[in-house]
Amino acid sequence: MTDSLNTKLSRNSVRQRLLDWFNTPLGRQVIDDEHLIMESILPDLFGYHFMQIGLVHQNHLLACTRINHHFIAQLNEEDSIDCAVSLICQDDSLPIASDSVDVVVLSHVLEYSQTPHKILREIERILIGEGHLIIVGFNPWSLFGIWRLLLAWREETPWCGHFFSYNRIRDWFTLLDFDLIQLKRVFYRPPLQNSKIMGKLFFMEKIGKYCWSIFGSIYVVVVRKRVVPLTPVKDLWSKRRNMIKSRIAEPTTRISDS
Repeated sequence: MTDSLNTKLSRNSVRQRLLDWFNTPLGRQVIDDEHLIMESILPDLFGYHFMQIGLVHQNHLLACTRINHHFIAQLNEEDSIDCAVSLICQDDSLPIASDSVDVVVLSHVLEYSQTPHKILREIERILIGEGHLIIVGFNPWSLFGIWRLLLAWREETPWCGHFFSYNRIRDWFTLLDFDLIQLKRVFYRPPLQNSKIMGKLFFMEKIGKYCWSIFGSIYVVVVRKRVVPLTPVKDLWSKRRNMIKSRIAEPTTRISDS
């Protein structure tokens, strides 16, 4: 009981520190780059219900979507409550009806969850058929990934998280019947807090897109929930009867003439 409580409080502490990190100069640059990608994706996704999970400070994403009904879900009530939050819940148990949400944005949640595969399973449950999921995450095969290897032992945020590679997430998509629609990567500069130096290194963004695109520190993945069509049994029986009548197939049992 005590270990479970300590783990829960630790997770909440990490999430709060992550919000604080996104308010630093480097964090704000990351948000700006992510926002530019979202502006090119969200306007093309339609439906009735739009849900964002995690990183409440990014509520400006709601302005990018054309879906009228949108809301933000905050994970765990121990975190500080933001006025933009509409729902507080556990990350592996969403109090939402199955097949009811059209678009879900999952922003930097998997890296700091103890059960990332359960979160994806819950999202697959609440998405409608052909609904879309957008995942924003840190790429371990990047300069951010190198910083994580160097600083993770300090338990500093965001480096203390588990950065999942796109290949790992793709395996989960395959198991959950998601189809890849779009993959974008951005932010090729080293994660430095000095704004002047980062400004001088901006040329790396232009070169990185063409020379080493797979090493972008931030990836945005768009997938769609696959719908498996069911063929009615009646139609199969009707086709078989037509085949017998046309002598394409004949009954296997015959009556002897003798």
